[in-house]
Amino acid sequence: MGCIWSKKRVKYEDPAILAAQTCFKENEVKALYELFRKLSSSLVDDGYISKEEFQLGLFRTRNEQSLFADRIFQLFDINNDGFIDFGEFVRSLSIFHPEAPYSDKVVVAFQLYDIWQTGFIEPEEVKEMILALLDESDLILSDDVVQTIVDKTFKDADSNRDEKIDLEEWKEYVSRNPTLLKHMTVPYLKPLSKKWDNYAFGP
Repeated sequence: MGCIWSKKRVKYEDPAILAAQTCFKENEVKALYELFRKLSSSLVDDGYISKEEFQLGLFRTRNEQSLFADRIFQLFDINNDGFIDFGEFVRSLSIFHPEAPYSDKVVVAFQLYDIWQTGFIEPEEVKEMILALLDESDLILSDDVVQTIVDKTFKDADSNRDEKIDLEEWKEYVSRNPTLLKHMTVPYLKPLSKKWDNYAFGP
């Protein structure tokens, strides 16, 4: 297990402001604070969610090699400081709300697969994500089958045949394959429950 870094305590953003900027109502933002406090104090009570706390709390794992958990954490960590504050937590969760704009979900899903953050999705990134999702679900596919999935994905999505999928190609591909966004909606964020025992992300 790696070192656990902590930061100074901070003031939390006004729930009314966060509600105005997200899909959550003000009382739901206050309910999310309960979950945030539970996660951010699980290892170090400093008012921030560390990467390890995030994995342990939302993925039920301390597996530091979890690519899927890493990518979700990086998307939540909007300012890239290695921690998730309350505002980042609420704004990021809002993307997964059933009423979040479809266009926002498409963009964030693209960012999830753009592992190297180049603005494109390349074959090796798709392969890495497939292998990570298989690992998370304990499913086993042969290398040949995985490569076939990658090849078919690019045959269908890479319209200009440059071995990269840009955002516009991704949007078109997702429009023909809407199940790709299934993991971008967490149904129990509406209505928001204060019972967090079963709260977890997963592929």
